[in-house]
Amino acid sequence: MGIEVGSILDGKVTGITKFGAFVSLPGNRSGLVHISEIAYSYVNDVHDLLAEGQEVKVKVIGIDDNNRINLSIKQALPPPPRPERRSGPRPGGPGDRPRPEGDHRPQGRRSGPGRSFTLEPAQPRGPASFEDQLKQFMASSDSKLSELHMNEKRGSRRGGRK
Repeated sequence: MGIEVGSILDGKVTGITKFGAFVSLPGNRSGLVHISEIAYSYVNDVHDLLAEGQEVKVKVIGIDDNNRINLSIKQALPPPPRPERRSGPRPGGPGDRPRPEGDHRPQGRRSGPGRSFTLEPAQPRGPASFEDQLKQFMASSDSKLSELHMNEKRGSRRGGRK
């Protein structure tokens, strides 16, 4: 049986480095399992999960132009179950705070000059997307930098020359 991309094979760990593990394969071949392909969770040290001589099941995920074989242990296993998403308010969210006793006002916003209320879902506290968060951060950062720069200019006038 030839070694092809997508095939799942049994192998033995022959060497461990800080970036992965070398695995001997059938047909007197060997391949590398990169540290990112060892487990579905973060791997700080390969030695925490693998040992030399250990039998492993690997999936061939690539063969480069130099016939080096790239392997994955995590892709040879079924993925772990995803945590269930809970519906409803998150702990610490707006619906989690107790209201003062006797406060029976409807939650929502006033609309127009009158006293009527329109019930609208609460707006999320933070920006909705990464781009919005990045814009907010950049604006805050620019503001702080310009404030520091202004303070630095003011401080240089007070010291030194007269």
